[in-house]
Amino acid sequence: MAEIDHAACLVAAELAARAAGEEIKAAWDAERDVEYKGTVDLVTATDKKCEDLIFDMLQSKFPTHAFVGEESVAAADGKLPEIGDEPTWFVDPLDGTTNFVHAFPFSCVSIGLAVKKKPVIGVVFNPISNECFTAVVGNGARLNGKPISVSKVSDLGKALIGTEIGVSRDAATVDAIMGRVRACVENARSLRCSGSCAMNMVGVAMGRLDGFYEIGFGGPWDCVGAAVIVTEAGGVVCDPSGKPFELTARRVLCGNPDIAPALTKVLTAIPDGPLEPQAP
Repeated sequence: MAEIDHAACLVAAELAARAAGEEIKAAWDAERDVEYKGTVDLVTATDKKCEDLIFDMLQSKFPTHAFVGEESVAAADGKLPEIGDEPTWFVDPLDGTTNFVHAFPFSCVSIGLAVKKKPVIGVVFNPISNECFTAVVGNGARLNGKPISVSKVSDLGKALIGTEIGVSRDAATVDAIMGRVRACVENARSLRCSGSCAMNMVGVAMGRLDGFYEIGFGGPWDCVGAAVIVTEAGGVVCDPSGKPFELTARRVLCGNPDIAPALTKVLTAIPDGPLEPQAP
């Protein structure tokens, strides 16, 4: 496998993210063309247009790389392609689509590159707040070009934790979600649900949140890029069980080095642990 030019990949990813961000900004005040992937899971014409734009820009630069995008996977009946060791780009063209539909300004473009199934480059761009988070493995994390780091909060009782409710509405899954929320409310300072996995993760990276977890989100496009940004900001990224992070598992927990293990301990102490039950 040829050596990856990390710098060139980061430049290309940021350019693609910013180009997609311009499309999101242009559509922000327009009427949304909304479709339903499920009862509450939404997709818009902007999601699709931005994914095509990002793929075209990155594929022209890296024609031998593999590409996985939320909308292309959805078009293939939700079947995630087999992920190999080759350089693979994971793209969520609009993470926080429900926020976008409601004009709630917490949406972003999320782009990540993994090599040998390990995240190495991340770009998360919120065009509405003009926040561009970037990271290359081994080179630190940045927000709009300035270095960032995770918070120094060491006591879970003083920590602000993020999570998400997700789109599943069967009783067993909702009960499991609410059980985890209750455990966090009982053990942390407070809890936030802001509607974007990637934005929550980079919020941890810059100290806006002290920890975050989500179980059962859309796919690796939500977290691969942000995982690099968190770890390069000095944070911890793992499975909510405390096991190593798996990019295709649809489960993630992150936090600063003190809060991440404390949060894992709280979640795994819940009956049945941090697992999401299958729909009946």
